[in-house]
Amino acid sequence: MNSPANSDRVCILGLGYIGLPTAAILAQHDYSVLGVDVNPKVVDTINQGAIHIIEPDLDQAVAAAVQSQRLRASTKPEPADVFIICVPTPFFPATEGLPQPNLDYVIAATQAIAPVLQPGNLVLLESTSPVGATEQVAATLAAAGAPLASLHLAYCPERVLPGNTLHEMIHNDRVVGGLTPSAAAVAQAFYQSFCKGQILTTDARTAELCKLTENAFRDVNLAFANELSMLCPDLGVNVRELIRLANHHPRVNILQPGSGVGGHCIAVDPWFIAAAVPDRSPLLQTARRVNDHKPQWVVEQVIAAADQFASTHQRQPTIACLGLAFKPNVDDLRGSPALEITQRLQALGYAILPVEPNLNAHSSLDLVPFSLALDKADLLVFLVGHREFREITPKQPYLDFCGVTYPT
Repeated sequence: MNSPANSDRVCILGLGYIGLPTAAILAQHDYSVLGVDVNPKVVDTINQGAIHIIEPDLDQAVAAAVQSQRLRASTKPEPADVFIICVPTPFFPATEGLPQPNLDYVIAATQAIAPVLQPGNLVLLESTSPVGATEQVAATLAAAGAPLASLHLAYCPERVLPGNTLHEMIHNDRVVGGLTPSAAAVAQAFYQSFCKGQILTTDARTAELCKLTENAFRDVNLAFANELSMLCPDLGVNVRELIRLANHHPRVNILQPGSGVGGHCIAVDPWFIAAAVPDRSPLLQTARRVNDHKPQWVVEQVIAAADQFASTHQRQPTIACLGLAFKPNVDDLRGSPALEITQRLQALGYAILPVEPNLNAHSSLDLVPFSLALDKADLLVFLVGHREFREITPKQPYLDFCGVTYPT
């Protein structure tokens, strides 16, 4: 594949929050796209022109792509010109030492495409990965007998904000790291065919570490904000007012504290760096532990408020936990501190009314409408700043861990 043309076939491994929007965008740009997922229900849903995740405008984009026959889904890959791996990259929880990256899904996806690869194919890893992951993809392909010498292998991580994914996939700058300069050039040409942002090229290891660095930077900033939020009550200071004023300094930009740090990127990526160089990353490890501790601190504040209510009213309160997603206005529960807090409170025996306006149901929680929670709860606990929560003035006692009641 010397230069991608819009008649090229693209095979995308993983139809989640990155893979499916990517598939829809490529179909809009006249590529013939096969989306591959191990979940047959996901495959069936997409082939019906529907979606299984919440993302603004994605439903219309997928419906149009399927109707135009430029997008279809399957459980098995087929020959194509471009292969994009967009599968999850979690980590193994640490029993001792640091959490370690889990590349099982990446390796499985690589093994799945190996039999259908042809000389000249472009293979792209988009999954957020530890340094050296693209080299592991190459080694896996070589072991499977793929024509490695004639393939173009590169790494190009996404840089999107859930809730604005379709726009940012096209307009954000991207970093492409090739295992060879020619691979980087071929990958750059592919992304330039549908992206309007700059496509910057480098080697694969630098691109891998670049993605991790971006999220680790935010994690450290959030840890600073979360630590401020935990010490400010002891000093009688409103942390959001403090940050608002501090951010008027021309060289200060403190992020906003929350219930913790969740999602599949920021809460994970710093460990990928720390696990590789544990003796050189004390700051990253400390920031991770501060952010991981924040949900427990929130639980303690809720318990204190519940005890105060019980002392006054001689009964335990009914507590509305408002928001379960890892960030505002999405349905994504991956690594969500709000979900963790809600489940901990429920396990402690409190009467919980869990509210998540972006979900219809949850496997272990009986979700209730926001209106019912407002009517029945004795104590409101704002955990995620969904837009719906910003439209009311609480009439009962509340705890706000996400700033929905703070004027902006």
